Amino acid sequence: MSTAVSYIIGILAIGFIIFFHELGHCLIAKKNGVLVEEFSIGMGPRIFSFGKGETKYSLKLLPFGGSCQMLGEDGGIPDEETESEAAKYPPERSFQNRPVWGRIAIVAAGAIFNFILAFVCALIIIGTVGVDKPVLVDVMEGYPAEAAGLQAGDQITKINGKPMAFYRDVLIELQFTDPLSDVKVTYLRDGEKHETVIRFQYDEEDQRYYLGIVGSTANRVKVGPLQVLRYGLSEVRYQVGLVFRSLRMLFGGQASINDLSGPVGVVSMINETVQESKSDGLLYVVLNVLNLMALISANLGVVNLLPLPALDGGRLLFLLIEAVRGKPIDRTKEGYVHMAGMVLLLLLMVVVLFNDIRRLF
Repeated sequence: MSTAVSYIIGILAIGFIIFFHELGHCLIAKKNGVLVEEFSIGMGPRIFSFGKGETKYSLKLLPFGGSCQMLGEDGGIPDEETESEAAKYPPERSFQNRPVWGRIAIVAAGAIFNFILAFVCALIIIGTVGVDKPVLVDVMEGYPAEAAGLQAGDQITKINGKPMAFYRDVLIELQFTDPLSDVKVTYLRDGEKHETVIRFQYDEEDQRYYLGIVGSTANRVKVGPLQVLRYGLSEVRYQVGLVFRSLRMLFGGQASINDLSGPVGVVSMINETVQESKSDGLLYVVLNVLNLMALISANLGVVNLLPLPALDGGRLLFLLIEAVRGKPIDRTKEGYVHMAGMVLLLLLMVVVLFNDIRRLF
C-alpha cells in the first residue's frame, strides 16, 4: 500500500468523523423544525452541490472541516442579508426562535454523535479481535508485586479505586501515578476478590520505577455480544479519559501548545499507522485505522464540549444560562463573544498547522 493511498485513507477518515459530527447537528435540527440551509463537508470553495428539499448539500475544496448552516443560528450580529433570508420563512423555523432545550439538543448533538461513532468503532474492533483483559502474565522476581503476593493469572480489577477494564488501563493508570505513593490494587484470583497495597521500586540499571507486574495488550480474548457492548462502553470511557488527561497536562504545564496536532498531523499519524500495519494484512490496517478514528472522534467530542467561545460548549454555556434565567443573554453581545473566540481559534489553528508541517520536515 503506497504512501499516497495511506494519506488518502487519513483524509477520508477525518472527513468521515467531521461528516458524522455535522450530521448530528443536521438531524436534530431538522427533528426540531429548524431550517437547515446548507450541509457541507470541507471548507473553502464548493466543488459541487445539490439541493434536496430545503437544504443544499455541498462538498468543498479543503477536506478538513464542515458545517451545518441553520437559519438564524448566528443571529447575534444581524446583517441585511441574513435578515432578508430569514424573512422568507416562518419565524419558528429559525434556530434562535426554537425552545431553549431544543437548541441545547441541536448544539450538543455533534459531540454526542462523535461519542456514538467512537462507540461503533470500538464495537467493530472488540467484536473482531476481542479485548486485552487486565490479567497478569507474570510477576517479576524480587519486585514489590511478588512480595505483595500477586501471581500470574490474577486479574486486576481496580487500581487506587479506579476500574480497570483492559490491561492498557493498568499501564496508563500506573504511568500517571506518583511513583513515591502507595498503589492500592484490587484483583481477582479464582473468582475471589483480594486487595493489597504496593509501592514502586526504583531500578538503578534502568533508572525507572517498577511494581513488577507483567501483562500484555496483545493477549486478546474473544467475548460474547453483551460483553462486546460493555467493553465498547469501557473503550469510549478510556478514550475520553485520555483526552482529559491530555488537557490536564496541557493546562498544568506538563505539555505545551507545540505538542498539539491538527488535521495535517492527524493525517500523518494515520499514514504512519497504515504503513506499520500493512505487513499484518488488510484486516489489521482497517482495525488500527478504526482505533485511531475512535480516539480522534472521542477527542473531537470532548474538545467541542469545552465551555469556550466559538465551540459548541461555549454555545451550550449561553443556552444553559438562558434556561436558568428564563431569558437569553443579549444575542448581539453573545455574537461578539463567539466572533472573538473564532478569531482566537483560527490563530490557534495556524500555530498548530505550522507545528504539523514543521514535524513533517
